[in-house]
Amino acid sequence: MTVFIDPRGTTRCLYSDGLDLTALGACSIQRASVVEPDGLGQWWADLALSGGPVLGPFRRRSEALAAEVGWLERHRL
Repeated sequence: MTVFIDPRGTTRCLYSDGLDLTALGACSIQRASVVEPDGLGQWWADLALSGGPVLGPFRRRSEALAAEVGWLERHRL
């Protein structure tokens, strides 16, 4: 997990169970996107909650998740 800390001490990251974020202080966790299949079994990463595009279709959920993480790292963190 990569954690970004700005000069005021505010941290941002993509949530993962790999780190207990409460150890850093008070937390505010917000959903940034939604990864879901469509009726044909194709996977989509909808980044509208972060002001982003809909990515896809992808054959595998793991591909959609990787695209989601890549976009969030480049544009939101």
